[in-house]
Parts: sequence; structure tokens; C-alpha cells
Amino acid sequence: MESGAPVTSAPLAVRLTVPSGPLFFPVTAYGPGGEVDLDVFRAHVRQGVAAGAAAVFACCGTGEFHALTPEEFQACVRAAVEETAGRVPVVAGAGYGTALAVRYARLAEEAGADGLLAMPPYLVVAGQEGLVRHYREVAAATSLPVVVYQRDNAVFTPASVVELARTEGIVGLKDGVGDLDLMQRTVSAVRAEVPGDFLYFNGLPTAELTQLAYRGIGVTLYSSAVFCFAPEIALAFHRALHTGDDATVERLLDGFYRPFVELRAQGRGYAVSLVKAGVRLGGLDVGEVRPPLHEPAEDHVKQLARLTERGHALLEEAR
Repeated sequence: MESGAPVTSAPLAVRLTVPSGPLFFPVTAYGPGGEVDLDVFRAHVRQGVAAGAAAVFACCGTGEFHALTPEEFQACVRAAVEETAGRVPVVAGAGYGTALAVRYARLAEEAGADGLLAMPPYLVVAGQEGLVRHYREVAAATSLPVVVYQRDNAVFTPASVVELARTEGIVGLKDGVGDLDLMQRTVSAVRAEVPGDFLYFNGLPTAELTQLAYRGIGVTLYSSAVFCFAPEIALAFHRALHTGDDATVERLLDGFYRPFVELRAQGRGYAVSLVKAGVRLGGLDVGEVRPPLHEPAEDHVKQLARLTERGHALLEEAR
């Protein structure tokens, strides 16, 4: 475990409000036989923190939460907590039906996580009343602050988000839908009806591509899968965005992020498997994805390598 900045006891919401770097969603490393490789996972987390991550979101979407057993999940969260050593917060995923989501939440708390990213319930398309009840029960199960992930079968009305924001323990909403009209109404409703701060995250795949639009409605936090395999590019974009360097933002959007999103759209599950391939291209063997995801086509991996080189070249041109 590396030593670094002093450990802070500030609440999660405070530590995430003005991040100094991208939010890091590490992939989960597997060995040749498909087993979780904690040593490589630790190295991946260490590298991300050293590169400038503002937080580690362990075992979430990019980390294949869906593919992990409870025991593997807890081992990975504990490893992330140990490797960060309090320098940045560790937020762990939690999901499935309410009973299992509660179990994962408690496992994360036992492992030392600083917070939870509560993902959509498994399979069912529930009404607003049931969704609110689900997340309230997850929040009540531990002392960890909870960020609710809106996507797929868990899409909320502004009134429901107001109810969530009034719930003790729920501190934010991560949006993976991309409906800016809905998000603007949600932000407005919570601001008008719930005192205090409530966190909002852009959680779309490759969130950098849409972050200018989200920033326009006051959503400044975003997840960065690119940080997993090209931290220099992700850091440069984050810095440019927060300093008003529009020329660098546009250069990276046009020359790297838009082509990357178009490549990512070539295969289902590429939001995870292509990112994992990128980490391997960078020299860290994190293994392949687990089923039901599949590996990207060889030509797509070659395109990713060329695109990453192009992204780094763009950074050199800007210096």
C-alpha cells in the first residue's frame, strides 16, 4: 500500500462536490482461468489513484458488478479501500432485487467503502412507488451514503427524485438516460423543494461526449471510463473543461471522444469490453470479460490502439 495525502474524514458528498480529477471506474481483473486477480486489480487501482483520480467507483458497471459473486465483490472493494488508503473515496456498486442489494450494501460497508452506487433492480419494470421504496430500503440498510443510478428500468419522475432526495442517506443521482429535459426538470424540482445540496452525475457511457450539455444544466460530475486506459487524455479533458479551455475540449471531442463513441457503438457490451481491451493495450493484463459479455473484434481493438495514439498526439499538439 502506498502512502500519500492524509486521510480525510469529510463526508462523501463534500469530497465529490469539486473533484480534482476524473471519477475512476476500474475494471475488474481476471486471471487466465477466469478467477478474480486481486493483485492486478490492486495495481490498476494504484495506477488510477497515482494518475489523479478523484474517487474510485469499484465493482460498478465498468467493473462488471453483474458478473461477480458476493465474495468476489467484497474482496475487490476491500482491495480498493486498502490501495486508496483514504486518499480518495471508494464507492461500491450495489444492485439486483432489494434483498440482494441490501446484502451487497452491507458487504461494501464491511469492506470499508465510503459510499454506494445503487444500480437498477434486476429485470422488473417497477412503478415509481416501488422504485422509491427499493432505494429507501437500500439506504436504510447501512450508514453509507447512496448515489442512485438512473438508467434502463429505473427512470424517475422529478417528484420521485424529490422523495429520494428527502430520504436520509441518499445523496445523489447518476443519470444514464440522457434525457436533458427530464434532468433539467429534476434538478429544478429538487432545488425548489429540498434544502441542502444534492449531487448529480452524468453517467452516460463515455460521458465526456455529452458533458458540455450536462454542464449547461448544472451537472458537473461525470464518470470516465476512458480514464481506465488513457488517463492522460481523460485528465486533459477534465482540466480543460473545468478551466474553460474550449479549444482543447473541442479538439479532444472531435479527434478522440466522438470517434471512440462511434467505435464503441460497433458492438454490444463494448462500453465494458472495449475499455478492458484498452487497459490491456496499456500493458496491464486485466484478462477478458466474463459472459454474457464478449471480447471486441480484433480489428476493433486495433482501431482502439490507433485512436488512443491519436488522442495522445492531440495532447502533444496542444503543448
